Order: sequence, then structure tokens, then C-alpha cells
Amino acid sequence: MIHPIRVIFGDTDQMGVVYYGNYLRFFEASRAALLRFCGKSHRDLDAWGVALPVVEAHCKYGRTAHYEDLLEVDVTVGEVRGASMRFDYAITRGKDAIATGWTRHAAIGPNGRPRALPAEFVAVLSSAAARTPGLGPGY
Repeated sequence: MIHPIRVIFGDTDQMGVVYYGNYLRFFEASRAALLRFCGKSHRDLDAWGVALPVVEAHCKYGRTAHYEDLLEVDVTVGEVRGASMRFDYAITRGKDAIATGWTRHAAIGPNGRPRALPAEFVAVLSSAAARTPGLGPGY
């Protein structure tokens, strides 16, 4: 799924370049958009008794992005395991490759201990993968 992001002034450093840590915020915004695309939100995860904290993140930077740039974040589900999952990201500006990366998430219950991903959640992601060409890898 492609999620557009317009770079705001607060995303940039003194040189007018997007601050490196903000790419993780762009990743998060695209994950939330993917959930909304699936008709769900983090509130649904709460109702299922599961949280998906980031336990590992990677970002490889390519070209710089600047204030007012319109970026596109292509977010895909890279892998689903019993109690974890990975999202993959590619950020572009037109034909420019800005950054690529991934985040790995553990599934934990209200007690903070690992738990299986809810079958309903996996079904929602599978349904989205069937409707969205970019959601295929890892399924």
C-alpha cells in the first residue's frame, strides 16, 4: 500500500534536510495507514488484547528529502510468524529512492509477555494482501 507523506518544516534539520530519525515516524504513519486500509486500528489490537511494540528497526538512507517534498511510503507485510511480524518500507520521491527499511514487532499480551498474533488480525492482513498488489511478499 502506498501512503503519501508531505514533509513539514518540523521534519527537517538546520540544513532543511529531513532529520534521519523522522524516517521511523514515516514508517509508523504508513503502518497506521495500512491498518486503516484494512478497516482496523490500534484500538482493535487493544480489544484483541495484543500490542505490537517495535523490537528491531532498520533504515538504509539513499537520497535526501527536504521541506515540502511529497514522499510515498510503500509499506508491505514482510513476514508473519506466530508471535511476531515484520513490515517492509520503501520511501520514494518520484523516481528517487529516499530510504528503505523494516521494523520487526513482537506480539505481547496485556501482561507484557509474548502471545500469538490473533487469528482475526492475521486474517485481516491476508485479506489486504489479496486486495493490494504490494502486500504479497512473505505471505
